[in-house]
Amino acid sequence: MNGIKTGLMEPGVHPRIAPDLLLRNTRAHAVAGGADSMWLPDHLNSLLPASIWKPTYTGVAKLLPRADAFYEPWTALGYLAARNRLARMRLGVGVTDAGRRNPAVTAQAAATLHLLSRGRAIVGFGPGEREGNEPYGVDWSQPVGRFEEALATIRALWNSGGAPVTRDSKFFPLRDAVFDVPPHKGTRPPIWVAAHGPRMLRITGRYADAWFPSYAQTPKEYAEKLAVIRAAADTAGRDPQSVLPAAFFFVLTARTDTQVDEMINSIPARVFALSAPAPVWARHGVEHPLGPDFTGAQDLLPHTIDETTALDYADRVPPSLVREALLAGTPADILDQLAEWRDNGARYVVVGNLSAFHPRLSVGLASSLPLIQILRGMKRL
Repeated sequence: MNGIKTGLMEPGVHPRIAPDLLLRNTRAHAVAGGADSMWLPDHLNSLLPASIWKPTYTGVAKLLPRADAFYEPWTALGYLAARNRLARMRLGVGVTDAGRRNPAVTAQAAATLHLLSRGRAIVGFGPGEREGNEPYGVDWSQPVGRFEEALATIRALWNSGGAPVTRDSKFFPLRDAVFDVPPHKGTRPPIWVAAHGPRMLRITGRYADAWFPSYAQTPKEYAEKLAVIRAAADTAGRDPQSVLPAAFFFVLTARTDTQVDEMINSIPARVFALSAPAPVWARHGVEHPLGPDFTGAQDLLPHTIDETTALDYADRVPPSLVREALLAGTPADILDQLAEWRDNGARYVVVGNLSAFHPRLSVGLASSLPLIQILRGMKRL
């Protein structure tokens, strides 16, 4: 079976040496691995506490000294679009925030990138996270309702043909709003929705071009949620197969099992497990430090966690939890895991490399070759 398309997520963090060092490096890996797309996150800050982002715990902090120095993704993707003429990869944002950005601005940014990249833009879209909203004065109540209205607003503007749009909305009312950025050869960027809960899954089935979840779950859960999406699409009068089943995974990979185990047991990898929701922790016999009902990445505020507290949390994380929250192993191991996701419906897989979490910078950097092997291997799944 040869049905898997691939993407590579760029960290999007400011490095030492040159501002575009990581952008060029990730692009080179994506080209070498035959990836179909390259992605950037939309974050103002990291999901890891900056308090533990030190060379003491991870070698890559020598190269990336500022854990929270994230680039604005649409600007960076525009930069990449100018350097994408030969590789011709799709360019995606994974995922942009419905609360922090007015949807008219998102519609404009995506339409612009789609034109400048000759029809290769992808809009990853989701409710966002508390850390990128609440600290900046953005209302974090009703994130799903806000997301649904933002999605409807983008569609209304894209479909307006330049005519003024008036639309009632609790969050984003339009009053003679004009949007006249034209489509590229009659097309708008596909919208990939990062959905996890029941309501978001139904929204995905009704409106999205692709489903793009990222938080920890099992392949069986993925298949069950995909069935919900397809049922919602059918109810809405859409072809249930028209919603592309995609997924995003962070990976820890190396040439040897020993190096993989060292990555899994690193402080950053164990602290990163805070992004997994409480039910995932419970599957491994431990309670999430932030409570038995904690939702994970969506409500995490990493900048409030000091070093001592982060280390205490790390001590509670069993290796099995890291292995569920991330794909971990040699390239052969990870391809075996991804084959199970393929068997449960996934047809487009985007990966982000967290192997630099290894305590030694040299081992983290050496993960480039295993990463390329994974990308190439996915094309053959």
